[in-house]
Amino acid sequence: MSEMETQDAGTDGPNADERQWGMFAHLAALGGFIVPFGNIIGPLIIWQIRKTDMPFAAEQGKEALNFQITVSIAVAICLILSIILIGLLLLPVVGIGALVFTIIAAIQANQGVSYRYPINWRLVK
Repeated sequence: MSEMETQDAGTDGPNADERQWGMFAHLAALGGFIVPFGNIIGPLIIWQIRKTDMPFAAEQGKEALNFQITVSIAVAICLILSIILIGLLLLPVVGIGALVFTIIAAIQANQGVSYRYPINWRLVK
């Protein structure tokens, strides 16, 4: 690949700031370990702040927000199902899965890849 092709390929994707904010949108969900509903509040704030000036970061923020809403619904269902003990088995699966997918999404966003979670109920359009 020539130098000219390399320069053109670099300008097609999101710039470094957009990639970084996209990564932050996914990692902001880890705030749920510190603050109740922080997993939803973090991506929501980043999406709202960056939706007008950074399309890639806004897209990733919305994707992270939708995933965290889906995870919260799954956790609520697990808590209800804990009455019959199956929820106690499913809760760690949901937690570990959410953590793994969040880390993968953050890495992909930092590389400029528009990540879509494989299990996601897209409520926010």
